[in-house]
Amino acid sequence: MTGTVHPARTDEMTQRPGRWLALGVLVLAVLLVAVDATVLGLATPYISEDLAPSGSQLLWIGDIYSFVIAGLLVSMGSLGDRIGRKRILLVGATAFGAVSVLNAYATSPEMLIVARALLGVAGATLMPATLALIRHLFHDPRERSLAVGVWGATASAGTAVGPIMGGFLLEHFWWGSVFLINLPVMAVLVLVGARLLPESRTANPGPWDLASVLLSLVGMVAVVYAVKETASHGFGWVTVAAGLLGVGALRGFVRRQLRLPVPLLDMRLFRHRGFSGAVLADLLTILGLSGLVFFLSQYLQLVQGRRPLEAGLAELPAAIGAVAAGLVAGRAARRLSVRAVVSGGLAAIGLSLAALTAIDGSTGYPLLGAALLVVGLGAGFAFTVTADVILSSVPKDQAGAASAVSETAYELGAALGIAVLGSVVTGVYRGFTGPAGTPAAAHESLGGAVEAAGTLPPDTAAAMLDAARQSFVDGLVLAAGVGATVLLAAAVAAWFMLRGQRLEGEAAH
Repeated sequence: MTGTVHPARTDEMTQRPGRWLALGVLVLAVLLVAVDATVLGLATPYISEDLAPSGSQLLWIGDIYSFVIAGLLVSMGSLGDRIGRKRILLVGATAFGAVSVLNAYATSPEMLIVARALLGVAGATLMPATLALIRHLFHDPRERSLAVGVWGATASAGTAVGPIMGGFLLEHFWWGSVFLINLPVMAVLVLVGARLLPESRTANPGPWDLASVLLSLVGMVAVVYAVKETASHGFGWVTVAAGLLGVGALRGFVRRQLRLPVPLLDMRLFRHRGFSGAVLADLLTILGLSGLVFFLSQYLQLVQGRRPLEAGLAELPAAIGAVAAGLVAGRAARRLSVRAVVSGGLAAIGLSLAALTAIDGSTGYPLLGAALLVVGLGAGFAFTVTADVILSSVPKDQAGAASAVSETAYELGAALGIAVLGSVVTGVYRGFTGPAGTPAAAHESLGGAVEAAGTLPPDTAAAMLDAARQSFVDGLVLAAGVGATVLLAAAVAAWFMLRGQRLEGEAAH
């Protein structure tokens, strides 16, 4: 009897610390991506000054990363299931660090756009692998909920660390330095992860279908491009052609997955209402938030005149709220219900965005800070629970593909949010009426107006900047209103689609 009982107990005791140490390595990858996503917005005014991108190029710099990563996440998640999730994570992290150097030393808007696209290729390998490895490491549902909460909290912490570190670097070094903060994190991840992380892969994965990869990439990129260009410039034959190409490619991707014996993505996953509801909630939430977040740093710096470090610290409440909520979200969902926590979180974000429609150029920090705190709390509850629902809805050997779907929804939402809401802000901004002598570059972006002001007489410069800042704020207010509408709609959709959904292990409670 002792021979059968004690080895199992000893094995459990030796595995427990290993799992949590491995989780510590995995969250470094999340930190890497989160920091990179947030520092860009803070550096945007400096990029505008140094590289002089057009308004359209500035949006491409902001969203090309999301375009590429959204197109490749499913493929890379499936590749990790096949060749090993640890392997693809370490290779991707190494590439992420190397391409970060290319971003840091870009000398033109075009070069930076290409570098951001390459960063998206590397980034597509990271997020699905981290969630899939969490599914592999944590078999106990409550432990896994906590692990997912730590994973989400680290992503939120990265959104705080990014602006603060980025703000410090921007006050002392050139804008490219914000990309170099990826390097030490990447080095620790690769060196420690090689020793601590277990390898996991699907037992009989089948071949990696290159045609499916190309259909997924072409479909996602073409659809998002069409939406972006339509929002910016209206309908045209190029945008219509891109949209039709994207829809056709995605339709071909779905049909091919249904025919393949071992598909890149098992479309039957979407028959699970909880899985589909969680994915839709993620997509709509990020769509409603991302465009606003992208321009918030510009508002804090270029409208309110805050220094980069001060602007970074001003965004801290959102991360604090998300970290706090993420760590207790699983417990809250088991005590209340999945749909109550997710819908309540989304509604809280929507109401906070609605409150931000009252801002102007001189709005005090209490309103901004309180709204950002509630946004963080709502996001922490909603995203942590939806990630747990997605992981627990699928068999363990499909964790990489399911995680990739979740991250695709996130990145697609980010790309569409920056494209649509960013175009709203840019469209309103470009319509400002400046004094005689206002250069055309001032209408491209607020950063361009600030730079152009240095070449104008003081009175003309002051009048132009007042008009430009007011127009920028008007666009931001409109984007906040659209975002609030999207989030409140997402809350209603989640309430119905997640009805009866439970986290694994909750039913026995």
